[in-house]
Amino acid sequence: MIFLIIVIFAVLIGFLLTRNKSVRKIFKPDQKYYTIDDEYNAKRKERQDEIDQLLSKIGKNGLKDLTEKERKRLDELSKK
Repeated sequence: MIFLIIVIFAVLIGFLLTRNKSVRKIFKPDQKYYTIDDEYNAKRKERQDEIDQLLSKIGKNGLKDLTEKERKRLDELSKK
């Protein structure tokens, strides 16, 4: 009888641990990209989004509104 209670308790703990996302990531990390093309396209989109954000800031307030760091970043992104 005690053995059955221990087994049920162990199964219950195992079930609760598998429902926890942080514990699942330890055993099976999420895959962010499926292929190399997906990774390339995601990085390209991130660069384009950053450029768009900087250009919209320039469009609203002019070039003088950008900080020196933002200007350098815009130059780096435009060369790629």
